[in-house]
Amino acid sequence: MELSKKMQDAVNKQINEELASAYIYLSMAAYCESINLPGFAAWMRAQTNEEMAHAMKFYGFVHSRGGRVVLEAIEKPPIEFDGPTDVFEKTLAHEQYITGCIHNLYGIAVEEKDYASLSTLQWFVDEQVEEEETASGILDLLKMSGDKGHALLMLDRQLAGRGG
Repeated sequence: MELSKKMQDAVNKQINEELASAYIYLSMAAYCESINLPGFAAWMRAQTNEEMAHAMKFYGFVHSRGGRVVLEAIEKPPIEFDGPTDVFEKTLAHEQYITGCIHNLYGIAVEEKDYASLSTLQWFVDEQVEEEETASGILDLLKMSGDKGHALLMLDRQLAGRGG
């Protein structure tokens, strides 16, 4: 069964959202590098790569269902932040926004009775639970430790372990 036009358009919009997410996280990585937090930057670069992988998963899905990927422009991401806590407040808010986008896609698939899409979208629903939990956990640690001091340096070292 081919993708309906409505579903194809919605998935194409989500591809744009995933690519924009990668761009936002890459900008956050650059900011973290600029304030000498290489671990935070590595974490954000890894997040960038993850968002690119999500975009490509949607890309492949559209093609596997006989659809056509149509790419749109991506807005310039923010480049300045008020420290690492602000970065992760914005990260959590962005992940919550993306969760809403995924839920909207899922709703369209239900409406269209597109059961093949539901299977793929369930993976993204589950992924967003993990994304929000991770961002929220890091934000909680930052709120406890603050944006300066020994605890921040320890967290930076811990985040470096994710690689990028």
